[in-house]
Amino acid sequence: ALTAEGTIIGTFQYMSPEQLEGRDADARSDIWALGCVLYEMATGRRAFEGRSQASLIAAILEREPAMVGEAPSGGSAAGGPPQGLDRLIRSCLVKDPEERLQTAHDAKLQLQWIAEGAGLSGVGVPAPAIASVAPAHRPALRVAWSVAAVAVLASVGLFAWLWPRANAPHPAYRFRTEALPGVVDYNWPRVSPDGRSLVFDAQDSSGASRAWLRPLDQTVARPILGSEGLRRAYWSPDSREIAFVAGGKILRLPVVGGTATVVCEAKGGADLSWGSRGFILMDVNSTDSLRVVPAQGGELRPATRIERAAGEVGAAWPCFLPDGEHFLFLGMVAGREGGNMRLGKLGSLDSKLLGWSDGRAEYAPGGWVLFLRGTTLLAQKLDLRAGKLVGQPLTIVERMRVGSSAGHFSISRSGVLAYARGEDVALNTLFEADRNGKLVGGPLTSGLVLNPAVSPDGHRLLFQKAATNLGGDEEIWVMDLLRGTQTKLTFGGGTAKMPVWSPDGQRFACVVMPREGEASLQLGSADGLGARDSIPLPDAKVTMLTQWASAGNRLVVGAADFSAVYFANPDSADKSLRPVAGLAKSLGTSAVSPDGRWLAYTSGTGGAQVQMYVQSLSGAPGRWQISTTKGYMPVWTRGGHELLFEGPAGVMAVDLDTQNGFHVGTPRVLFALPLNASEPDARTWTCTQDGLRFFLLVPPKLRGSGEIEVVTDFGALVNRK
Repeated sequence: ALTAEGTIIGTFQYMSPEQLEGRDADARSDIWALGCVLYEMATGRRAFEGRSQASLIAAILEREPAMVGEAPSGGSAAGGPPQGLDRLIRSCLVKDPEERLQTAHDAKLQLQWIAEGAGLSGVGVPAPAIASVAPAHRPALRVAWSVAAVAVLASVGLFAWLWPRANAPHPAYRFRTEALPGVVDYNWPRVSPDGRSLVFDAQDSSGASRAWLRPLDQTVARPILGSEGLRRAYWSPDSREIAFVAGGKILRLPVVGGTATVVCEAKGGADLSWGSRGFILMDVNSTDSLRVVPAQGGELRPATRIERAAGEVGAAWPCFLPDGEHFLFLGMVAGREGGNMRLGKLGSLDSKLLGWSDGRAEYAPGGWVLFLRGTTLLAQKLDLRAGKLVGQPLTIVERMRVGSSAGHFSISRSGVLAYARGEDVALNTLFEADRNGKLVGGPLTSGLVLNPAVSPDGHRLLFQKAATNLGGDEEIWVMDLLRGTQTKLTFGGGTAKMPVWSPDGQRFACVVMPREGEASLQLGSADGLGARDSIPLPDAKVTMLTQWASAGNRLVVGAADFSAVYFANPDSADKSLRPVAGLAKSLGTSAVSPDGRWLAYTSGTGGAQVQMYVQSLSGAPGRWQISTTKGYMPVWTRGGHELLFEGPAGVMAVDLDTQNGFHVGTPRVLFALPLNASEPDARTWTCTQDGLRFFLLVPPKLRGSGEIEVVTDFGALVNRK
């Protein structure tokens, strides 16, 4: 078969070098194809051949075909080609398009000259071979070559007629997607490789997320069944499936819905790229290199290395090029939003530095790279062979929706571009609320705010906040609710997260992850005065500080992979963390009861299996399931007689009787949360010890309710600039 399905559309035997390398194709690429056709007509053989696609591509890029008169078949047996034909074909098959025959008109003029029979001795064909043809046969020979020349002229004429029509400018249509019923926000648009469909993530009022599919020739979107709980969806090369991370696994799912297939285990990470050669790239976390796995299943293996000399601490946001071999990604730099754009290649851990982007980068048809400067989407040409960006960047979209180095945009192989504008949901506002979830008073603070914690007396708030709207350093702040003042408590130059109050409200503790060095627990005065104390963490995964328990004066720390819970006494000489024995695996956020007898914690592997439990820490052993659907983020109130936790429906409350054994009431919903936690270390609410006053993070109302804009022809955007 001459053709095969692939991401590079066309027949490889007639493809020019620039097409195979992902560079711009224009009329000169068709001149190359014309040269291949002429060669095959004159010799009966293809100009370039190989046993596989790879060897065929190598032949096109590196070798020259035999001269027409010296080819194993054709040419000499019939008396040799007409004079100038070999020279014309070679002018069409020059590797560099700048040195190639430039127009079909020039080819037409040369073919007319050849058809008129100017001379008998062809270039590169020995004259004796022509002279050896019997005189009686020469008229027939001339007729045969004349017929062939007329056929070629007809082909050139047809090409010259079709080319302007096939390459006439196409209008770039723009439209916006409609709002979805029951959905509070939808984002992360991904255009299918064939440009026919759009998939995006949508959240309902409970915070539950799933993928939705919108064919671009229809006006109605529908949820993809089986995608519940995903972070972000990514297309397969054939536009028939999506891949995503959920429940600690990479899954693939047909867009028609159904049961997802497990590709492999994947602890951490959410961002993928599925290449045309059947491999999936994944960024495991922000402090690791990229990994690669066959889409049919297997084991994640390293695909890149971390360039420490360039100040990088990890890799993220992979994006395959159409060849399924090269890929773009970001080399993450500690303390900065965005990273170094890099060009990698499967089979090698090395990469080439392309420049800086404030968000992820994506390859666009025509050899462009899309990347971010602040909230502006830019496009710049990529010289794949040299491994560098060339020319000046062009502005494509302003006010792009960004957050966590993302950039809500994507583009198909056919040039359909989709994007979302406006602020990201991470720009939250902190409010006070009553026990029914009704907001009280005006906003307290806003920005990239997470993990609020109210003091024991209810007069102050600790919270975690990023330095700018595009991220950067994250520090711990304290707010005086009576005076309305805010004070920054940490100045680490990195990430300080998950603050907690000491039982007396005089001190605070938090996890500090510096740009360089090991993470630790830091303890200091809540008024910002005095020296700091530090407690080393036993493992890089132990970074989830959830409580400073009054009973036993204990810090409660969990592992990010949910494998263990640790206690530490901050005032003892031995400040080492000690694992809590006898607990179930896959532990999440946890909290000790006020009397120190019970530990509430999350256990499970994902989905409905994630439940809230209480386990005995003293006396007779015991373990009780508290939640009925899902539960995490426990908070003890009313002296230990009530347990609050976060569930799919919002803040849940359950009454407890621990006087004579342990008796659990029925969980009930207090109110729906404006914003659910996206990660175990991203609490969005807190409450006072009596369970009457709450402090909630509220996401902004996005302009256009998260509408996605679609442009049908990316080429029209860059060609007019």
